[in-house]
Amino acid sequence: MSEKIISPGVFQNESDASLVQRGIQGTATALVGPTVKGQPLVPTVITSYSEYAAQFGETFRSASYYYEYLTSQAAREFFSNGGQTLLVTRVISGSANVSVYASASVTASGPAVANEASFVLETLAWGDVMNNSGSIVAGALVSGSTLNVRWEVTQVNTGSGTFTLAIRAGNDNTAQSNYLETWPNLSLDPNLPNFISRVIGDIKPVYRVDSTTGLPFVELTGSYANASQYVRVRSVVNPQVDSLDNNGFYKSGSVIPNGTGTTYAGGLPALGSGSIGGAFTGGVAATNAVQLMNENISATNIQGFSATDYQNAFNLLLNSDEYSFNVLLAPGVTLDNAAASTMISTVESRGDAFAIIDTKGYGSTVIGAATSAAGQSSNYAGTYWPWVQLFSSNLGKAVWCPPSTVMGGVLAFNDQVAQPWFAPAGINRGGVPNVLRAERRLSQADRDVLYNANVNPLATFPSEGVVVYGQKTLQRRATALDRVNVRRLLIALKGFIGQVSRNLVFEQNTNVTRNRFLAQVNPYLESVAQRQGLFAYRVIMDDTNNTPDVIDRNQLVGQIYIQPTKTAEFIILNFNIQPTGATFPA
Repeated sequence: MSEKIISPGVFQNESDASLVQRGIQGTATALVGPTVKGQPLVPTVITSYSEYAAQFGETFRSASYYYEYLTSQAAREFFSNGGQTLLVTRVISGSANVSVYASASVTASGPAVANEASFVLETLAWGDVMNNSGSIVAGALVSGSTLNVRWEVTQVNTGSGTFTLAIRAGNDNTAQSNYLETWPNLSLDPNLPNFISRVIGDIKPVYRVDSTTGLPFVELTGSYANASQYVRVRSVVNPQVDSLDNNGFYKSGSVIPNGTGTTYAGGLPALGSGSIGGAFTGGVAATNAVQLMNENISATNIQGFSATDYQNAFNLLLNSDEYSFNVLLAPGVTLDNAAASTMISTVESRGDAFAIIDTKGYGSTVIGAATSAAGQSSNYAGTYWPWVQLFSSNLGKAVWCPPSTVMGGVLAFNDQVAQPWFAPAGINRGGVPNVLRAERRLSQADRDVLYNANVNPLATFPSEGVVVYGQKTLQRRATALDRVNVRRLLIALKGFIGQVSRNLVFEQNTNVTRNRFLAQVNPYLESVAQRQGLFAYRVIMDDTNNTPDVIDRNQLVGQIYIQPTKTAEFIILNFNIQPTGATFPA
């Protein structure tokens, strides 16, 4: 803060120029695909694999059939290789009808309203996996599992108008109840602080599509933040408005002013509701009847989902103000799938992310993989081949996975030990430690064919295992941006400088504002140069490019020149054999 200088004296000022420039904050790797459970078409930030497993599940069981989605395997690879933040978007079948969740009505207690619901609960997660029919054997739900939940009203106080609601594990039984959450002292009066919706929460994210623009968005319905980890209050059938008299006592015998003749006490949930059943039903199936998994994936059936299902998620991620990420993964989406073009256009439109797309399905050839990349040209995307085999601890067996399943982990490791502008390839940073083997051991000739077609090979070396041995983007034109490290350098630079620039919007277009910009951008670019990202750079934002007519158009113009560093992909060693006594050149 400046000092007022009026009378004589000594004035001392400090200027702290030791500001450490931070990188982009809040970025993540976006992962799109089907999951066992979880919020559908709602991008969710995940910071550990255990958190992913809790929110989205790991394996799915249908009778004696177990399977694990590639999304789970990609998340595990990402976090096991040092990844920090995933933005997970769950893909669902159909036309994004996500309004129906598994729900249950809680029966009221009064004899006159024995079949009337007191309130309705709804699971936070969506899909058939959350349903558990009311069929009971020995106090347990026949269809209950570790993936779903059940409910029970454990206490009702007709004197105070309160009750206790418990959420139980779906696979427990009456003799050994497994209480996950207990919510005591709940009320049906919306004006009280213990109103059930206020305490448990009723917020619901719903996928919508704007009728005029055709663009999707997520709309939050409800009034109270969700405190429960498992359920929300879908509705209160008969809100007990004005349930307390002037002395603060519950009007237990009075009639609720709703015209049904129900008393306040009679409208409370029945004691023991759910203790036998506690079932949630009504969720819409989250998967198609036929699911082609792992090596059986086709261009039209990606683990039971279609291109349209993935396109819904990609279009949602177009909103760069709402969702921050710099890598986009969708394991199983191949270049011959209609969703691939949408995936590429998403990152191109955003301009701040790089997409990793699988080239072909399992069982392809070198020529097939090379040909599939010929129809694409984008420096915002890259593809890899061949498929790899991973051991699934959840399934207890080895499974085949497309390269994008492990590439998120490769990039995470690269950024952890180096920087985004280092090549995520080679023995030092491109190793894939968890891979059992590649679908095919590539020769030098095979790698030549692939690399010439902008397909990055996954090579196998006897002492190193499977290694990413290429870093080309899908851009056909030979420029600096046909390399992954340069594109990711630009993404990092644009991300940081974009954050700086947003802080200047609506500021005065004067030298003070321009100097604020230069004082942050120049040190950052210098730090990138020192970390081997740039050979040279120059930033111009002064009167030369901010002339009076530019200022009159309410514009602030800056020009940034950079010389990206290049990687040594081709190492040429010349051995010269000299006769005895020859003099070596200096």
